[in-house]
Amino acid sequence: MSGTIAVEEVARVPAPGTAVPVWLAFSPDDAFVTFLHDSGGGLVRDLYFFEVASGKRRTLTVPGPEQGLDEDHLSLEEALLRERRRELGLGITRYAWASHAQRLLVPLQDGVYVQEGVDGDLRRIVGNDDGPVLDPTLSPDGAMVAFVRGNEVHVVAVEGGPAQQVTQGARASGRTHGLAEFVAQEEMDRSSGYWWSGDGSWLAFTEVDETRIPVYRIVHQGSDVVGEAAYEDHRYPFAGAANASVRLGVVSVPDGEARWLDLDVGAGGDCYLARVQWMPDGSLVAQVEDRAQARLDLLRFDPETGVREELLTETSDVWVNLHHLFHPLERTEGLAGGFVWGSERTGFRHLYLCSGDGEVVRPLTSGAWMVDGLHGVDEETGLVWFSATLDGPTQCHLYSVPLAGGEPRRVTAGPGMHRVVVDHGCRRFVDVHSAIDRQPTLTLRALPGGEAVQVIHDQPDQRVERLRLVGPELVSLTTRDGAELHGVLHRPESASPPHPAIVSVYGGPHVQRANDSWGVTADMRAQYLRSLGYLVLVLDNRGSARRGLDFEAAIRHDLGNVEVRDQVDGVSWMVEQGLADPERVGIYGWSYGGYLAAMCLARAPGVFKAAVAGAPVTHWDGYDTHYTERYMGTPASNPDGYERSSVMSHVESLTGELLLVHGLLDENVHFRHTARLVGALVRARKRFELLMLPEERHLPRKEEDRVYVEERVRDFFTAHL
Repeated sequence: MSGTIAVEEVARVPAPGTAVPVWLAFSPDDAFVTFLHDSGGGLVRDLYFFEVASGKRRTLTVPGPEQGLDEDHLSLEEALLRERRRELGLGITRYAWASHAQRLLVPLQDGVYVQEGVDGDLRRIVGNDDGPVLDPTLSPDGAMVAFVRGNEVHVVAVEGGPAQQVTQGARASGRTHGLAEFVAQEEMDRSSGYWWSGDGSWLAFTEVDETRIPVYRIVHQGSDVVGEAAYEDHRYPFAGAANASVRLGVVSVPDGEARWLDLDVGAGGDCYLARVQWMPDGSLVAQVEDRAQARLDLLRFDPETGVREELLTETSDVWVNLHHLFHPLERTEGLAGGFVWGSERTGFRHLYLCSGDGEVVRPLTSGAWMVDGLHGVDEETGLVWFSATLDGPTQCHLYSVPLAGGEPRRVTAGPGMHRVVVDHGCRRFVDVHSAIDRQPTLTLRALPGGEAVQVIHDQPDQRVERLRLVGPELVSLTTRDGAELHGVLHRPESASPPHPAIVSVYGGPHVQRANDSWGVTADMRAQYLRSLGYLVLVLDNRGSARRGLDFEAAIRHDLGNVEVRDQVDGVSWMVEQGLADPERVGIYGWSYGGYLAAMCLARAPGVFKAAVAGAPVTHWDGYDTHYTERYMGTPASNPDGYERSSVMSHVESLTGELLLVHGLLDENVHFRHTARLVGALVRARKRFELLMLPEERHLPRKEEDRVYVEERVRDFFTAHL
């Protein structure tokens, strides 16, 4: 590079090449692909309709000049939902088709709108005048809209009329109906708390009781306002403490009486409702985890009687990872009520064909690789469509496998990551393809062969050339105890090696950062530091995703140990290659990465000279139940593990320079984590720097705050490396 990248480019969102269509879906008749996109490369998105037959596109006409979402007029409930979804988009931020009707639901700033097909006009069905409308959905036949207001589920007919409340008693009892609890949203990938039956005659819904959880107050310390507006109260379930109590009920629409279903799986009522899905025959299936997350039960209920059937049970000596690999079968001969199911019983997540009573008929996939997603089951042709790591853990491709058994066949071409959406008839799919040297493109392709039908999006971002971004290298290395790790290496063009080096770390479960995708090239902090002359390494240590259960399980009950050793081995590898100056090595990370950055400084003294720890978890007794207990057990069952895994336990050995960055409004990793570490550092008389962001939550949303953070990170490493 000639010259450095402007720091404002590092903080700009979206990053170069990443302003691509999102929220991809096929219309119910598969005639259109719909998506949200800002054609100007920003975050203010419109809704597009792409016609499959002709390739023509049109945009949704929104009534009124200011109907798109902005963040200045959101209720706290809506703002927190966006935090759980990591949503930064503005304008139209979500939409949904009815399952079996050509109707479209679009939430806008002043309420919920419905449109008839592609060419109809938007009509407002319900407004926000009586309070925020949360999580609106269309019934499968498109006749009704359900939503949550005032902690109760309501329905309203699309053709007009007043909304009717279908659940009762939540407000008076301190409970909520139809809303997912915090850990479901944050950790279980379950954002909703109610579900329409296939014929629209029933609603299943959750009742969440958080009254056993003490209030955790977050004060808006940087606000000019005083009084109630200057704080917010959250019921946060700390590891080892009380969880929300969750019940599952069913109610006939619109005016039935709730029936409560028996979710007890022998855990004394202390369990998690992970997934809920209606079956084609009108029964209801629920996935329930015990609190230790070593067991998951798949239960089927008759909504009329509440009678329960136990279909299958998954158990693990490590933990049971949740997934969305469940697909009911309707027409496959001899398998009425059967389904395709995902399981890690072999140590790698694979697909299984199960009968109506939950017995495994046959495995559909197997081997030392894992299934990422289940995208469609075509019962007419007998093919299952799935994405997986079959071609390597840094790749993702679409494959097909016969229901009758056989070898998988790869569909997508070209190395890299292929994110796919398959249409309802399993005749076409959208291929979102990127690689380290390829900006994302969207192509409509045919099944079963994958031939290109139409290009939906192929617009190279001019910033890539203007900023002269260069993709990193995919690298592999072997640790001191024989584990193979994958990473990406950003080499500076200035000067000759050995270079000052910086490790960019996340390192926590359920995340993979080192893969053949454009995202690693568009890592703008790494690109910025590279332009300043630093060598930057991103390394997926043990515990990271897409490598199988044994690879993940290395961190069980002992966080911040093997991850640190693996990152140290990454530094040793750079030094052995003659690339890195061992006297000038830094590290930075956010969230789990912030935790590991601080732990590396403390547990590998002398290896790392400077660390930036953003929003770090500093003691796991201060994080939530579902995430923490999966990996650590409870503080009572594993006190030594919790003590070893705390940053504060290693402060005495900490050497080097530390910059702590944290938002004071962080309702996920509370600022208390950083405050506890500051106290320990002061008591140990250790030097540190602290950057507080008074009006930010877990991830900085304001551009001016992001720019300032990048300037401070730059100056910190310049001063100490």
